[in-house]
Amino acid sequence: MPRTDFHEEKMHDFYYKQGELYCDKVRVSKILKKTGTPAYIYSQKTLTEHLMKLQKAFRAAKPLFCYSVKANSSLAVLRALVKKGAGLDIVSGGELFRARKVKCQGKKIVYAGVGKTDEEIRAAIKARILLFNVESVPELEQINTIAKKMRKKVNVSLRINPNVDPHTHEYIATGKAETKFGIDFEKAREIFKDAKRLTHARVSGIHAHIGSQIETGDPFVEAFQKIIEFIDELAEDGIKIKFLNLGGGLGAIYSDENPQTAEEFARKVLPLFKKRKYQLIFEPGRFIAANAGILATKVIYVKETDVKKFVIVDAGMNDFIRPAFYNAFHHIWPVVKNEKAHGWIYDVVGPICESGDFFAKDRELPEMRSGDPLALMTTGAYGFTMASNYNSRPRACEVMVKGSTFKVVRKRETYQDLIRGERI
Repeated sequence: MPRTDFHEEKMHDFYYKQGELYCDKVRVSKILKKTGTPAYIYSQKTLTEHLMKLQKAFRAAKPLFCYSVKANSSLAVLRALVKKGAGLDIVSGGELFRARKVKCQGKKIVYAGVGKTDEEIRAAIKARILLFNVESVPELEQINTIAKKMRKKVNVSLRINPNVDPHTHEYIATGKAETKFGIDFEKAREIFKDAKRLTHARVSGIHAHIGSQIETGDPFVEAFQKIIEFIDELAEDGIKIKFLNLGGGLGAIYSDENPQTAEEFARKVLPLFKKRKYQLIFEPGRFIAANAGILATKVIYVKETDVKKFVIVDAGMNDFIRPAFYNAFHHIWPVVKNEKAHGWIYDVVGPICESGDFFAKDRELPEMRSGDPLALMTTGAYGFTMASNYNSRPRACEVMVKGSTFKVVRKRETYQDLIRGERI
């Protein structure tokens, strides 16, 4: 049986009551009777409380928290956070479109990404976003050219690559020198010194994002100290910055990790910025959304071989790719507990025609039978946003729970949806 004491405390709003898994005040089994499986289920309370923890921890510095849309771009999720004062961190024209749909003010939008197209840059300028986070000299030049043609002046932050190892999975480490992200200090210094020639791009900020799922404050402190030293060197040359965007990266609890809390993070980094008059910006995503969601699925078959027992479920790597992509661990809880059931060791796998289509290997679960519903925990971040239609599988529905009510906020795709826009 899954350990529930520690994780229920951290998940806040997913818990067992009389053997039934609840999201806030709603039985998950009740939701599934309406929606079927697979289904993503989100707790609005958990989402907003995680944002408010950050806001409270950093209230002395009055930063702007721009939620990272790529973590979970559901309109219902974005709207709930924007209503609580969040801005949005976007990385594409599609995410800008979503930001505008949920009525996020342009002055609360920051735009990152190494490959912004001309069309995306124009749309962002029209939306009057707060900042472009720029990752290369050609991008900076192009933003200036487009802004000049539009007769607009825009704010730009240079994304600095501080060459710090964040001690996380190599695919989500972005602050090391060998990654595609950011500009090194020497190149950034040249850009700042030459910035006056840019007539329509104001180089007025610095951006640093070193990676994701970082469990301690030490890599942040190391990176931020390097950034501060660089800012002080610029000041000696008469160059001042207005915006300091410190990115995201705070870890979430997936297994038995013990990542820093918002308060612990604030205690470590806020002293670095005392008496410094910057507009601080943070870009949390995973920290806010991960524990706020589950992916509900059900058992199709239980298969036994001479060496393994397999639980084959109706969700696949197309629905949730993190275990296949990152070898990520996610707890799996039965939606209805049977305390008398014997424990068995299973591989939990999906129906996709790939050996990498698994959610867990050698995992102890109560004895499983066809039709049993299961919940993959901590799937609120990088779940639906990374889903695909591989094997021509319609994507799952999404459900938002608020107190004792729930709504389907994205319908399950149909086969007709799969071929929309195609021609024979």
